Parts: sequence; C-alpha cells; structure tokens
Amino acid sequence: MTKPYMKPIALAVSMALSLSACGKHEDAAQAPAASSTAPAPASTAAMTAAAPKSVFDIADLDSNTQACQDFNGFVNSKWVAANPIPNDRSRWGAFDKLAEDSLNTQHSIVDDAAKGAANAQAGSIEQKIGYLYASGMDDDAIEKAGFDPIKPKLDAIAAFKSNKDVANYITQNFTTGDQQVFQFGSGADFKDAKMQIGFTQQAGLGLPTKDYYTDAKYKDIRDAYVAHMVKVLELTGVSEADAKKQADQVLAFETQLAAGSLAPVELRTPENQYHFVTVKEADKITPHFNWEDFFKAQGVTIDKGFSLSQPKFFAEFDKLLASAPVDQWQAYLRVHTIDDASPLLSKAFQDARFDFYNHTLSGQPEQKPRWKRVLGGVNESMGEALGQLYVAKVFTPEAKPRAQELVDNVRNALKARIQNLDWMSDATKEKAIAKWDTFLPKIGYPDKWRDWSGLDIKQGDYYGNVMAAAKFNYQYDLSKIGKPTDRKEWGMTPQTVNAYYNPTDNTINFPAAILQPPFFYANGDDAINYGGIGAVIGHEASHGFDDEGSQFDGEGNNVNWWTKDDKAKFEARTAKLVAQFNDYTPIKDKPDAHVNGQLTLGENIADLGGLNVAYDALQEALKKNPQEANEKIDGYTEDQRFFLNWARVWRGSVREKEALLRLNTDPHAPASLRAIGAPSNMEAFATAFQCKPGDTMVRPADKQVKIW
Repeated sequence: MTKPYMKPIALAVSMALSLSACGKHEDAAQAPAASSTAPAPASTAAMTAAAPKSVFDIADLDSNTQACQDFNGFVNSKWVAANPIPNDRSRWGAFDKLAEDSLNTQHSIVDDAAKGAANAQAGSIEQKIGYLYASGMDDDAIEKAGFDPIKPKLDAIAAFKSNKDVANYITQNFTTGDQQVFQFGSGADFKDAKMQIGFTQQAGLGLPTKDYYTDAKYKDIRDAYVAHMVKVLELTGVSEADAKKQADQVLAFETQLAAGSLAPVELRTPENQYHFVTVKEADKITPHFNWEDFFKAQGVTIDKGFSLSQPKFFAEFDKLLASAPVDQWQAYLRVHTIDDASPLLSKAFQDARFDFYNHTLSGQPEQKPRWKRVLGGVNESMGEALGQLYVAKVFTPEAKPRAQELVDNVRNALKARIQNLDWMSDATKEKAIAKWDTFLPKIGYPDKWRDWSGLDIKQGDYYGNVMAAAKFNYQYDLSKIGKPTDRKEWGMTPQTVNAYYNPTDNTINFPAAILQPPFFYANGDDAINYGGIGAVIGHEASHGFDDEGSQFDGEGNNVNWWTKDDKAKFEARTAKLVAQFNDYTPIKDKPDAHVNGQLTLGENIADLGGLNVAYDALQEALKKNPQEANEKIDGYTEDQRFFLNWARVWRGSVREKEALLRLNTDPHAPASLRAIGAPSNMEAFATAFQCKPGDTMVRPADKQVKIW
C-alpha cells in the first residue's frame, strides 16, 4: 500500500508493476529505472580513489551564462544539451543516470541468478529471483499464454448477478493481493504511532487525478483513455461495439468515483490521511460494504478500529455499490483487471498499456526493453531480496562510516539552527529539539533482512509468480497490524536512488544506491559532499519540520506541539514559499502552466532547510580544516563548489507531456527550479558568487524566504 506520508527527496523513476486499480503511470512508483547491458559500475571506493580531488568537471559550466542570473543554466545547460532524453524515457538527469547505473548492476545480478537458478540452493533468494526473472523473460511462453492467466477473474466478473456479488468479489480479490477500487494495508496509528493499525485509502481511478475527468482541457486525454479501454477489451474478444459501450460506462463510473476523491494537495494533509473509526462506524459510512466480512476474509483482527482515511471517497464507493448497474461494475472491474495485468500478458497487452500510460500521458517515444520492465517486476515483487544481493555486490564498508559522519554533522547543524531561530518561542523550540533528539537515521540497508521462505516461485510462470509475490507481500504487510511499529524497517530498497523521511516513525533513510557520485564521494572534498548528500540529509531531516512533518511529534504522533503565535509565524513564512513557486512557469511556450506551490510546499521547505543546514555543516567542517577552507579547486572556492554540486544533482530535462503531468501530480517542483529555488533565498549564495541586488538569483529582501 502506498504510504502517503513518506517523504522522498525525488519522485523515483519507476519500473514497478501495479496490480491494483491505481498507480497506472509507470514513472510514478518506487523502483529505479535503468538502461542497457553496460558493465556494472565500480564500487564507491574504487570510483573515488581513482577520481581527482576536484570530482567536478568545470568544463560542464556554461561560460556564456551568468551564475547570478541563471544558476541552473550556468551549471547544467551544456550537460543537458549534450545528453538528450533517451527514447525509452520521459525524463533524463542526474537521478536518472544514477538509477540507470543501479539497474545495470541489478541486471547483471538477476542475469547471473537466472543462469544459476537450477543449481542454486533450493529456496534461496538467488534461486527465487533467478526463476522470477527468467519467467518474465520467457517471451514465447508469455506470448503463447495470451490473456489466459486472467480468464478465471474475467469469468468471475462475468458471473455477477447482483451488486452484492460485486462486493464479495472485491473482498475475495483483495485476499490475493490484487487490490481494486481502494487500498488496504498497515501503517502507524497517527494517535499512537508505536502501534500499527489498518489503513484504507482511496484509489480506483485510471486517470492521474480527479480533475482529468471534468476539466475541459483534458478532453483529449479522456478520449484517448476511452480508446485505450476499447482496445484492451477488444484484445480479450469483446466486440468493437460492446467494447465502446463498456468503455463509456467505465468513464462515467470513474467520473462519479472521482467526485468523491481528494485532490493531491488535499491528500498531503494529515487529517485527510487518517480517519479512525470502529468497524461499526465504518459500516454506517458504507452500508452496502461489510467491513467485518472484509477483515475476516483478509485474516486480520481489528481491535479498536482502523483508519477509513477518506470517508467522502468511501461514501461515494458505497453509493456506486447501491446504484450502479451490475453491468457497469462488470465493465469497470473487467477493464482494470486487464489493464493491471497487462505487463504480465502477451505483447499486444503490454503495447496497449504503454501507448496510453507512457506515450500519450508522458510523451515517451519508445517502450523500455523487455529486460528493464521485467526487472521492474522483480523489484516490485522481491525488491528487498534483490537489495540484499545488490548490497553484497556494490556497497563498500568505507562508505557507511563517512555517510554516518555527514548525517551527524548535518543533524547537529539543524539543531543549532532551531536553537538560534529568532522567530520561534522557547516553548516551541523545546518541543522541536525533543523531536530532533528522537530522529533515527538509517544508512545503506536494513540491519535485518526479510525472510522470503514462505514465497513459492516456480519456473516458467511469470503471471503466477508475480501474483504469488503480491499475495505474499500483502500478507506480510497485514501481519503488522496490531503489533508494535518497527522503526528499523525500511520503506525503500537499497538499490533505489532516493532517500526519504517518515513522520510516523521519525526516521531519515538513505539507501545504498544514493551514497555514490555525484551525491557522495567517500574521499571527496567537503564542499562537494555537503552540497550533494549533505543537502539530501538536510532535506530529509527538514521534512520533520515542513508543513506536514511539523504536525507530528518525535514519537510519530499527529499532535500540535506549537504555540498559536509560533504556528502563525511559521505559516506566514511558508506562504511566501508557496508564492515563490506559484510564480514559476517551467514549460517553454506554456506561460499558463504554473508550479503548484501548495502541492510542492513540503519538498520546497525541505530543500530550503536542507541546503541551509548543509551549508552550516560545511562551515563547521571547514573550521576543522582551514587549509581546505582557504584553497580553491579548479578556481572555485569551497562555498561556490557547495552550490555547484547542489545544482548539478538537479540537472536534467523532461518531455513536455511528462512535465505537464508532474505539475498536476508530483509533490516535487521541477528539478530545474529546485536547482535555483533554495539558493535564491540564501545570502550565502549571493556572497559566494558576488551577486548583487537586482540579479535574478537574489530575491528581493521582502520576498526572501527564511524558515529553518
């Protein structure tokens, strides 16, 4: 189940398979993307040992662009021009390139596992991953099967006689790990975060957000969605006329479901992520869907209650259970059953899914090669197991203590910033420091790996293997309900190029794959490291004090620890950051396409706070090494190099359709704006590059944003 409160530094490039009725967009989940069969990258230690001390190629800098006018262009325009987006991508940049390297390494791992699976230890993760990957690469068997794997589900849907049959089907389908209409899983109780409870969340839409169903500007996309549904229905033998009728029914159904759904901005607020009810109270909201029967079927014991997180959505779901004709429900569930399984079926289904969700919505010219898509399926099914093999191959002992040192230094800088704030009262500072004291940093990979002994993976059955993993992972997740929260558990795999903060357990998490250049050099100079991974660390730590994280205490509970006056001052400052990003129009020739400053507020606060605390930590580090503080490398001071590397990690470009989609759905601002947004509010940046008032990169004093 998607955890809406997890705060990654970037929306990770994805190859994940979705077997639920949501998350259709291939670039919106969590496993890293990749490219072709290049050799696995050398270890971090090997790369840094061989690199010159500079570790920043100043030849990339554009001498025709002034740093004080367009810092992103100064640092990144030459690289972007020389590195066009690959045809199987909708975007390309520093994160994507590093994710590509990670996936190439994973490719070699799964290839070796597949070749040696028959001789591997029976039941080992090497054997299971080998069989899983090999079954996904068996094009002949998959092509021969066509859509046979989902015929039992389609037959069950066709057999509905009443809407009660619909409710029973949804309940039973959940038991297999195939979630439709809504999502269910475990999560920390917002009022008692030491314990795990059940959470239900809205889902069920095939288009990106509720606005796509009613806004006139998305009519072409709605038409394309209908055409897509017609196509996938026809692939299962439905006549053209009947397929058109069913597709229209689905669009009308989802339009009604969307009316009860919350928008991405609304979903960012804790009160819309958590609504605790007893089972009896939930049944009053959905009188046509029995929650006691649902939980009994899932094998879950609900004690005092659970979170029916978006009551308005579930009321709309229940209204449809009561009023939508059976054949409309059949059309809806039929389309989503086909669509969700398409990556596991024959080529015609795979191509149809790509044509709409990647080409039409994101502008991606070509589908990713089969091995990339299958490796995404491995990550979705057995991601942590693959991570165990990945860590053994590439994560060196030298990296972890250096990363830990950076984490400690940046955290200390954040504490000093909180203590020295001139706008916050001592009473609120005391609570903020108490939260800071309970931060749990996690670096590289889990202390304890998951046990996969209960998962049965067979040779030559890709659909069956993925569904077996979906059920296994679903049951694993549900087994946490009613048990204490495990703060040491990870929500990302080690091979993911990302990092995240979780407010409900107050942890900051840095997977192994991001602990390498350009973010982290085990032997690099301080400025580069603090401008890269140091700012990432600061970003995640600052999430504990962003507009959402600030509503949780150090124990992970959703409580108010602010005085009324301090909260008002905080909101006044964050409002200025909202205004700053609302003004940005990042898409050329589309002046009306603005960033949503409210949607991206949490990430923008984290960028601003993170870059400031990383800069402070750098200054403390340089005090201990004054020689480094006073020397230039390639003609640039340490302060300048700090900001140069910050901008470098956000280099990249994105296709126009993808950019538009992300403006509507992504809580992160476009990368090009993240390169300049925070620095333009910092006096340290203006000083480092000798910028003057009036320069684009120097925001006017009355508009400068200072929070943490």
